[in-house]
Amino acid sequence: MKFQKLYNNAPVFIQSLMISGYNYLAYKKRYGKHYPNYLRQYKENRNLSIDQLEKDQSRRYTEFVNATMKHSPFYSTLFKNIIDPTHLDNIRELPIVDKEILRQNLADVHTITKEEAVVSKTGGTTGKSLEVYFTKNDMQERFGMLDAFRASHGYKLGKRTAWFSGKTLLTARDIRKKRFWKQDFLYNVMYYSTFHIQSRTSLAYLNNLIKFEPEFIVGFPSSILDIANFGLQNNIDFPPNTVSAIFPTAENVDDHTREILEKFFKTKVYDQYASSEGAPFIMECANQNLHLELQSGVFEVLDDNNKPAKEGRLIVTSFTTHGTPLIRYDIGDRIKLSDDRCSCGNNNPLVEKILGRSNDFLYVPEIGKINLGNLSNTLKDVNGVVRFQVVQNTLDTLEIYVQRDEVQYTKKDAVTFVENLRERVGNSMELNINYIDEIPREHSGKYRMIKNNCVHLIA
Repeated sequence: MKFQKLYNNAPVFIQSLMISGYNYLAYKKRYGKHYPNYLRQYKENRNLSIDQLEKDQSRRYTEFVNATMKHSPFYSTLFKNIIDPTHLDNIRELPIVDKEILRQNLADVHTITKEEAVVSKTGGTTGKSLEVYFTKNDMQERFGMLDAFRASHGYKLGKRTAWFSGKTLLTARDIRKKRFWKQDFLYNVMYYSTFHIQSRTSLAYLNNLIKFEPEFIVGFPSSILDIANFGLQNNIDFPPNTVSAIFPTAENVDDHTREILEKFFKTKVYDQYASSEGAPFIMECANQNLHLELQSGVFEVLDDNNKPAKEGRLIVTSFTTHGTPLIRYDIGDRIKLSDDRCSCGNNNPLVEKILGRSNDFLYVPEIGKINLGNLSNTLKDVNGVVRFQVVQNTLDTLEIYVQRDEVQYTKKDAVTFVENLRERVGNSMELNINYIDEIPREHSGKYRMIKNNCVHLIA
């Protein structure tokens, strides 16, 4: 509280120094003595054969489960009656652990104390937050892996970066002066608030972005999309050859979002998937194909009957979660695997699409579940929609909230929008279209396209 009061009352320059100091202490944990070795290792290992990747995955799985059973009372009890739980071939004999089971047993899941740990809290968008513990070694390996991915697209720590995340850094004075960003001078990062992006503030954001000249943009894609849409709608030309790559975080990137971001910023989007709990990584290569990173863990895709499937629930075992182990953890997301091979040199298996949260779906009795990936294409051939959100409170009605540009959004666009919705949800649902000035974000600063409030009604 004293620090926050001091920060709020400090001049802007001092606030920036305080942010730099805070990041310096945090980065000492992320970029400690083991980090350079992990960064080098994952850069060198990007072209391993599939046989080498699978052998390394099997070895790491055995080591990880052995260590977990030795140090975690929860897992040692859970696996005590399973024959050879440390062998990857037997993974399907192990129980699946969901978020609620993990939460209820956290004290016995943890293998280290809070004082030893790098603490991470998951978002509470779809339930209560979790507090998970990482060992310093695991945290440094995760950042080594992540930075090796970004380095393959030109990034290096210290290069000029614009960051859109859920950090709460602004004061009332900043908002009055339409100053929606804070700078970390030490690491060359400009942090932009994702809580204040609206049509009336977007020009201030965009002018500062152009002035800052970021080489990389990182953060919530829905927030970056707001800025790009505003720029396109107002015929603002973002300077070419400025941004080398955009790295989305925390949200899914649909085809429409990718198209707009790449068009406005004149660059490429390279996506990656992980989680606050420490899920293994899925990363996008130079060909913009998503790869399962087998060196980071085990990925299972299961249908509703827990049978292996090409599309379904994602169950993960993560090798970088020794402090709060994740073994056969139902992360709450869905993905679709691909049978294709990639020519980029990375031999990890491909993911066709990350479909989003398992409860980010609509339910139509005559059709069944309609997931986020299907709904996101509703804007095809529709102009003037800044964003939209679908809220389902009953099984027969959908509330559609549309944030539009009143100049570009024509009657023809309105008709096409509804037609595209009907293609996805059928004709039995009642659609209530509501035009509003701004679609509110979640407390985390994220934006949700689907809010299903009647999951409990679905058999």
